[in-house]
Amino acid sequence: MIPRLSIQSDPFDVAAEIAALSAATDGRAGAVVSFTGLCRDEGGRLAALELEHYPGMAEEEVGRVLDEAARRWPLDGVTVIHRHGRIRPGEGIVLVLTASAHREAAFAAASFLMDYLKTRAPFWKREHLRDGTVGGWVEATAQDEAAAGRW
Repeated sequence: MIPRLSIQSDPFDVAAEIAALSAATDGRAGAVVSFTGLCRDEGGRLAALELEHYPGMAEEEVGRVLDEAARRWPLDGVTVIHRHGRIRPGEGIVLVLTASAHREAAFAAASFLMDYLKTRAPFWKREHLRDGTVGGWVEATAQDEAAAGRW
């Protein structure tokens, strides 16, 4: 299994990515689990999120965690796409796809990867508000940290 990792500014096509991962498993997978993280409007106050990353370091770190997921669960394929740049409410920020012979492994691996991406991946988010001001940097919540702690 060769995981697919992309850190990109362009939007992603969820259906096309699922089809590509499914085809790459050559019929071994019995389940593909997908998670798409979207930019929220935070009650109408958010115009966009600006996501920054450190090129090279981000790919290396996320790749390391993809390898860890592949060691922990019997996966036939993994795709992680994380966007950077300015992302508006309703647009996709992150896509995690996991494929395995059985759903339990696919669900667990996808959950593990998202918990990592929310709390430990080297991405920084800054809010741009509808009133034209730039908000602060967004930190992981206590709930996010607790979820990551189970792994």
